[in-house]
Amino acid sequence: MKIFAAQVEEGKEGKDGKPSVGPVYRNLLASNGFPSVDSDLNTAWDIFSMSVQKYPGNRMLGWRPFVDGKFGPYVWKTYKEVYEEVLQIVSALRASGAEPGCRVGIYGANCPQWVEAMEACNALSLICVPLYDTLGPGAVNFILDHAEIDFVFVQDKKVKEVRLKILDLHFGCIILRFLVVVAVMVCFTSLTAEQKEMAVQTGIKPYSWDEFLHLGKVNEMEILPPQPFNICTIMYTSGTSGDPKGVVLTHETIATFVSGVDLFLDQFEDKMTVDDVYLSFLPLAHILDRVIEEYFFRRGASVGYYHGDLNALRDDLMELKPTLLAGVPRVFEKIHEGRETFLGIGIKKALEELRPLRRRIFDALYKYKLAWMNMGYKQREASPLADLLAFRKVKARLGGRLRLVISGGAPLSTEVEEFLRVTCCAFLVQGYGLTETCGPTTVCFPDEMCMVGTAGPVSVYSELRLEEVPEMGYSPLDDPPCGEVCVRGKTLFSGYYKNPDLTRESIIDGWFHTGDIGQILPNGVVKIIDRKKNLIKISQGEYVALEYLENVYCVAPIIEDIWVYGDSLKSMLVAVVVPCEEDTKKWAYSNGHAGSFLELCSLVQLQNYILSELKNAAERNKVIFANWDTGCFSLVP
Repeated sequence: MKIFAAQVEEGKEGKDGKPSVGPVYRNLLASNGFPSVDSDLNTAWDIFSMSVQKYPGNRMLGWRPFVDGKFGPYVWKTYKEVYEEVLQIVSALRASGAEPGCRVGIYGANCPQWVEAMEACNALSLICVPLYDTLGPGAVNFILDHAEIDFVFVQDKKVKEVRLKILDLHFGCIILRFLVVVAVMVCFTSLTAEQKEMAVQTGIKPYSWDEFLHLGKVNEMEILPPQPFNICTIMYTSGTSGDPKGVVLTHETIATFVSGVDLFLDQFEDKMTVDDVYLSFLPLAHILDRVIEEYFFRRGASVGYYHGDLNALRDDLMELKPTLLAGVPRVFEKIHEGRETFLGIGIKKALEELRPLRRRIFDALYKYKLAWMNMGYKQREASPLADLLAFRKVKARLGGRLRLVISGGAPLSTEVEEFLRVTCCAFLVQGYGLTETCGPTTVCFPDEMCMVGTAGPVSVYSELRLEEVPEMGYSPLDDPPCGEVCVRGKTLFSGYYKNPDLTRESIIDGWFHTGDIGQILPNGVVKIIDRKKNLIKISQGEYVALEYLENVYCVAPIIEDIWVYGDSLKSMLVAVVVPCEEDTKKWAYSNGHAGSFLELCSLVQLQNYILSELKNAAERNKVIFANWDTGCFSLVP
């Protein structure tokens, strides 16, 4: 059996009330200690500035301008052009009073301006604080206040969402009122007269993008590069108490992560080149997209941004022809399912439209290639004939040049992963990580079918072990070993901003407790199987991971979304199911039903069909807790 991780410490039985812990694992490249880091790569600014010197004329950032009512082809800025604009932003920030350590918010969709503002923060030893509103109502203003943002770069659509707060401080019968003011606001494009007036009235100095660049041109100032121990970014994630929590990442942490990717990729025959292109549509405010882009900048490669509409992402794929695509499982599930309203590149939908003979040929070629891949043959060598006859068309739907697909954020179903590994004519790998681990702390190897359904072995600069969770029956000393995933190493966050209690609760004896339940396979590969948080104990004493069930059932093609709820005083769970309108109407047409989407959702026949799909999804994922009561079932259109 091929081994993918090195055991460097033995497990220990729990004593004196402490839980048992499993063996400590490292990457095989770090079995005798962590490798030395590139001495020239110490900060996030080094990543960018070194590439400017090496690849000044390479395409760096691409976007699609909106011209004459439609999005045109990609246009590009080179590394040198981006660097020159970054220096202008640095000068403008210094002229506006920015000093090292100031917090700078960036709020908006992925675009070149987002990255240029980020790189200006790196050049001036400022702290980049991404802002985004998916954390719940008021999250943006909470972060503005909590991080004490001094300057903010914002997309024009988001300007109205930046609300200022008046804070009341009570000292007995005396009330002091303080207005939290952002000193400078810079729009990615331009501001309307109304937006400027609103900003001025609240004490903010507003600038359009061009105005701010001009301010930098007429006030040239030097950069103030950071030290490795300086804070690079504070990334906010959802908090258990309702308020977002700020994850502090230093420059050294990000630079070390990038060095680790270098060492990891050097193991493989396929190398990254300056010709690689990444299509960025995951939010830059999240760690996965951020570290992927940092690595592309490290290699002098190109990043193209989607035009803002996920439902038309296929247009961007065909225009950009990327070599790397990264997404969350729901994206790949929809690609697999074939929703017309999402991407327009669904594989299963295309198969359903084939004639029966061609469909049988496709199925035979699929099984043939999968069999050879399972025997250890590389993806491209398993069946060139099958690729030529069938799967090249799948690759063409993804732009035609795709070499690597990365899935993160949650476990991808084995069914979808296996299907895409065979049909995409590209490597597909899963990884596992959190903002607190600076992105993936485990990642799968390409062309290793034994890793399907897993998150891969631990990364180069991390250590991993499992810790006992007795209330859930998980022990790292059982066979198989299971427990809470704990991580330590050189790519771990420094702590939660302004929250030392939560930091002490999460990092114990140097180990960060992730809250996820993992299993270590005999080959050293990690599989995420459960979640310690978001658990509920129902009345018969069983623990149920609601989030896990949602991920399992959401794979059913006709399900658009599902929410599972439980009450500790009840013995049953409740699920709110949102069916896919397109697939529902397709089912209705095939089964002789007519009516509006709302009327179709009231049909008992549709409800029974959806129940059968949910049960099938549960059986495929070996979920025992799958007893649906057909007597009380309703759909939410």
